[in-house]
Amino acid sequence: MSLPDKAFPVTWDQFHRDARALAWRLAGTNNNWKAIVCITRGGLVPAAVIARELGVRLIETVCVASYHDYNSQGELQILKEINPALLVDEGKDILIVDDLTDTGKTAAIVRAMVPKAHFATMYAKPKGRPLVDTFVTEVSQDTWIYFPWDMGFSYQRPIAEKDKE
Repeated sequence: MSLPDKAFPVTWDQFHRDARALAWRLAGTNNNWKAIVCITRGGLVPAAVIARELGVRLIETVCVASYHDYNSQGELQILKEINPALLVDEGKDILIVDDLTDTGKTAAIVRAMVPKAHFATMYAKPKGRPLVDTFVTEVSQDTWIYFPWDMGFSYQRPIAEKDKE
């Protein structure tokens, strides 16, 4: 696996703060969410935090596989679709939650399923940004976000040393 040009490591504490910040922003957009549909797997953790903060009890998943080797995005596969009961009225008052929108390919597939849903992500990259209604942090397209569930404890070389390679 080749290392990205830019890395954005996210700790559990930072992820939790960002999930609560996203919930805070969402609280001002709609107080009548019927359900949260999280895009698995990345959307599971923020969906749990947001559901708690907004008092939403119904959580559904849509399972879309795109990153097959943690390095590059492959062909998208829908492994599980959204419950048809939530597709009524094109997803009005449904909140879609994911950890990241990168190229926007996954977001486009889910957005097509529920075009009236509100789409929220923790982090957004420029290519995927137009498909998202609410997000917390934008990062450059060439940045790889290391989520806390993907990391272990290891030494990180200083940025200045990486530039000398």
